[in-house]
Amino acid sequence: MDKVKIGVVTASDRASAGIYEDISGKAIMDTMKEYLKNEFEIVYRCIPDDQKEIEKALIELCDEEGCALVVTTGGTGPAPRDVTPEATEAVCEKMLPGFGEQMRAVSLQYVPTAILSRQSAGIRGKSLIINLPGKPKSIRECLDAVFPAVPYCIDLIGGPYIETNEDVIKAFRPKSK
Repeated sequence: MDKVKIGVVTASDRASAGIYEDISGKAIMDTMKEYLKNEFEIVYRCIPDDQKEIEKALIELCDEEGCALVVTTGGTGPAPRDVTPEATEAVCEKMLPGFGEQMRAVSLQYVPTAILSRQSAGIRGKSLIINLPGKPKSIRECLDAVFPAVPYCIDLIGGPYIETNEDVIKAFRPKSK
């Protein structure tokens, strides 16, 4: 089984300044520990809500660190400093709008303000980047909704074979003929 590198990026002015603890990044890491059977390494960044900083972190994690999956949290709302989707789109060759559509559909079952969220996902080289909201509860709801498609997506872009703990989440891969 391949060892997988996973990037976790928290975009938060306050968490990056040490004003409060980054519980959102930790929520992503804890979820990955539950989901994955593979050995994996987390490459973590906690940075300000600044488009150039986010772009730089995404490029580093994909191109230099070789992360198969990069999961971001924060910066997906409508506020002026929320620029994570713009940074993601700027560094990706392809966007995958179905991820954002599914995450919003799930979140709308819990809060009407999910319509304001701009989660997205895209491909940079052999890396899948997924933008999640900032609240730990929402992070888990969104990851539960989209993660079954993540291993197959990573297969299709030439990344490592990812196996999930099927007691927690089941990856979907179409059966070959």
